[in-house]
Amino acid sequence: MKSFLPIWALLTLVVCACATSRKAEQLQAGKPAAVLALPEQYTTSFREIDLPTLAQDSAAAHEFQRREVIVMNAVRDSVSGEMVANETLEAARVTARFRNVAERHGRVDLAFQVIVPAVMQDSRWQVRFHPRMELLGETVPLDDILITGRDYRKAQLRGYQQYERFLRSIITDSTRLMDRHQLEIFIERNIPRLYALRRDSAVVSDEAFASIYGVTERQAIDYYTYALLVRRNERKLRDRDKMFRRYVKAPLQTERLRLDTLIVDENGTFIYNYVQTIATRPKLRKVDIRLSGEVMDYDKTVYGIPESDPLSFYISSLTSFVDGRERYLDRVISRRVDLQEEARLVFAVGEDAVREELADNRAEIGRIRARLASLLDDREFVLDSIVVTANASPEGSWHANGALSQRRSRSVGQYFAAWMQRYADSVDRERGVFLRLDGTLADPESRRKQPIRFSSYALPENWPLLDRLVEEDTFLDDADKERYRERRQEPDADLRELAMRRDASYAYISRELYPRLRNVVFDFRLHRRDMQQDTVHTTMLDTSYMAGVQALRDRDYKRALTLLRPYADFNTAIAYCCLDYNASALSVLEGLEPTAEVSYMLALVYARQGDDRKAVDCYRRACALNGSFVHRGNLDPEISALIRNYGLHVEIPETNE
Repeated sequence: MKSFLPIWALLTLVVCACATSRKAEQLQAGKPAAVLALPEQYTTSFREIDLPTLAQDSAAAHEFQRREVIVMNAVRDSVSGEMVANETLEAARVTARFRNVAERHGRVDLAFQVIVPAVMQDSRWQVRFHPRMELLGETVPLDDILITGRDYRKAQLRGYQQYERFLRSIITDSTRLMDRHQLEIFIERNIPRLYALRRDSAVVSDEAFASIYGVTERQAIDYYTYALLVRRNERKLRDRDKMFRRYVKAPLQTERLRLDTLIVDENGTFIYNYVQTIATRPKLRKVDIRLSGEVMDYDKTVYGIPESDPLSFYISSLTSFVDGRERYLDRVISRRVDLQEEARLVFAVGEDAVREELADNRAEIGRIRARLASLLDDREFVLDSIVVTANASPEGSWHANGALSQRRSRSVGQYFAAWMQRYADSVDRERGVFLRLDGTLADPESRRKQPIRFSSYALPENWPLLDRLVEEDTFLDDADKERYRERRQEPDADLRELAMRRDASYAYISRELYPRLRNVVFDFRLHRRDMQQDTVHTTMLDTSYMAGVQALRDRDYKRALTLLRPYADFNTAIAYCCLDYNASALSVLEGLEPTAEVSYMLALVYARQGDDRKAVDCYRRACALNGSFVHRGNLDPEISALIRNYGLHVEIPETNE
């Protein structure tokens, strides 16, 4: 028996469809748009005007500059082209299109409202909004907003139910794809021995089955399988994605979604408070929010929502207080400069000759040669002399180690002196020869003709370095180190080293630490070219401080604080405030001269700490010293709260200073 809808239900569907159709026509004719607005709980620099619902087709109002504004609810007739009034005039709202927002901790909260008029809402519709940000020439999509009607959601779920029924129709049990009854009859009649095993769980291989009965198990199953049913089932498996698109024409959205709410009663304006938190970037001063969207009647678009006017957020930061004046340091420049370089050259036992093939000597010699070349080529400094000090480890006698170290120091000096002469000659050859007008040779860029003087010194046994290495070593335990300290009290170096040989830690110390004592230290003595006085007093730009100021402007607050902390000045206090280190900021600010800027920052810090009395006093002082802080106070949430709570702008006159 076929079932039919009752007449009343059919009439209800027709009436609803007609009402929805008329609503869609109103949308197309009136072209309404969702409104992006600023939440009322935030203060703005513009006064908002709310007009009540009016019976007439237009109304006059006066905005904050006393200019008359005509508010009219009218649409253009699609046939005559004339502007005609709608049946009713909804409440109009004239609101500011921008707001100043404060950046704190490197982040900014952009708070706005999405106001959806009732004409866009219907139980059969889903309203989709796509907000986006525009900042620094880049467009960034935000999470969507979906407002879903009750009947629209039912249709969505009905599509999922239909698809689920389709999935249940796919056969997953292969035994349902064959005629099991006929297969059992075949086995019972033709293979009774196999039929007798039907309740046995033993496994019979296909080869054994075929050898006994002359037909494979696969052949028997295929014969009694419904081929048409198998093909139909395989087709369903292949068509799962296509059937999903067929049944579920409006899938439920679960990603990049800020709101998906079900509207049961569509009579009334819907307001959604949207808050987007973003991380600030260097040079980010403004963010625009735009909104577009569409009204969907299940799988078709009823109305494309026009793009809204931008809602602009101007980002204010405490970095606007940064004092960017250049800071200079007093510097004393000495004519003479000493540099030191250490090399770990390895010598053969008892020998003093420099041999490149031993251990890492080639790399160490190359490094010292590169350093010498850079000093010889330097345009600012002149290399005067080099002091070479050779050190030895404690094994052997003190006097023998001293003599050996002296010979090694002298050998190293001779080795590098010869190399420097060869290097200077090769550079002179590359530079070429210059002739004066009288025909004599001249070379204004020639290197010094006097060889650089090498001085040799020796440190027989480098005990101070060994002391430090033992204390810093992580392999030696506390008992080993204490035993070494006791041995160190022996004044005679030879007896001291002999006593150490009896300790269990000696093998490790001689193997790991002694080689680090056998080094050569180069002391380079230089002077500045063309400088006659021993010292010169001058000023230079404090590059470290200016780098901190730039980091503050770039809102890299941690780096800024690292660079500015030693100066403890106003910029340091700003860095503390930006990181919410209020106690540290207060300790710096209270020691500074109470200028307008310092007073304002003190008001902000006191407000954060809950000391409203001091905060109000400091803010009043800042406004008295500089009238621009009357307006600035609205940009910082800490100060704007003081203004609202204590009515400060009623007391503080606005000035044009």
